[in-house]
Amino acid sequence: MEKLGKIVGKFVSGDKIQVSPLGAGHINDSYKVSVDGKEYVLQRINHSIFKNIPELQNNILRVTSHIRKKLLKKGVQDVERRVLNLIAAQDGLLYHEDESGNYWRLMDFIKNSTSFDKINPELAGKAGEAFGEFQNMLADLHGGPLYETIPNFHNMESRLDTFWDAVRQNRAGRFFEVYDLVQEIEKRVDEMCLPEKLHREGRLPKRTNHCDTKVNNLLFNAEGTEVLCVVDLDTVMPGYVLSDFGDFIRTGANTGAEDDTNLDNVSIDLRIFEAYTNGYLTTAKDFLTGTEIDNLALGAKLLTYMQTVRFLTDYLDGDIYYKIKSTKHNLERSLAQFKLLQSMEENYAEMQTIVDIAVNNANK
Repeated sequence: MEKLGKIVGKFVSGDKIQVSPLGAGHINDSYKVSVDGKEYVLQRINHSIFKNIPELQNNILRVTSHIRKKLLKKGVQDVERRVLNLIAAQDGLLYHEDESGNYWRLMDFIKNSTSFDKINPELAGKAGEAFGEFQNMLADLHGGPLYETIPNFHNMESRLDTFWDAVRQNRAGRFFEVYDLVQEIEKRVDEMCLPEKLHREGRLPKRTNHCDTKVNNLLFNAEGTEVLCVVDLDTVMPGYVLSDFGDFIRTGANTGAEDDTNLDNVSIDLRIFEAYTNGYLTTAKDFLTGTEIDNLALGAKLLTYMQTVRFLTDYLDGDIYYKIKSTKHNLERSLAQFKLLQSMEENYAEMQTIVDIAVNNANK
């Protein structure tokens, strides 16, 4: 930990520096830091995924500064616990590059907070309110669109271009094994590319999205009764609100696991869908257009379809992107995601009804 202590010293100085591992993130390495009793979070930013660290950090600064101003204007108490706070390095930059080419950042630690990995309807409702409020506060973000930290991250047309290339190349010789699933993907292309079409027609705007709306990207108070802060802002960038909405439903409203080999376990949990929808529209309704609201349920299908495509692309390519536990792991993931998509399709009319009722309730 001595090396990490020296990196901390590039941001803040003190006589007593303590560093310990924090969490088990899949992308960045995180550490809890104490400097003379003041607590921080130190992170090594994964620059193999995020190629432009200065722009990424500038995105986070713009977003957090805008939210902080909104909270102060509202007279919110404990603002320092309601939004992330970046600490600039002593050279004035928002990051430090070490001698090995690794990039580091430091943020204030939010005390007396907790997070959840498992979801229930009550937490889903609170998560919906929090992510809706997050988008609402950033709807008038000034200075133009944010930098795309991962270009075309939720662009279905781009994901399909990559997929069809994987089909043509058939690098791992697995195409005929998955022929039926490829046909199922092809049947749904027009519907799933609708958001890009609507955007080109000027009917679906791009807004400031979180792009990783999982419940564990929210910090709750110690009692777990209130959301304090939205965290993990590396993927905050322009996108469609239906994508953020759909990403939470894909991950939070699945009765099975993302890679469940027992497909009977996998279906859409309409209780979670309803709770999240009600919470989301309570805080997001004021800035959403009719087209955005009409396509929220489509967002759930879209992100599930997109993940099916991404897993199957990697399977066809020979498992070069996602970490796998077995040679069939990406195929198992693809089939589980497709089963979830089918469940959404079977329940789509009810999902649309839930959205309609939630809109009416939010307008009362």
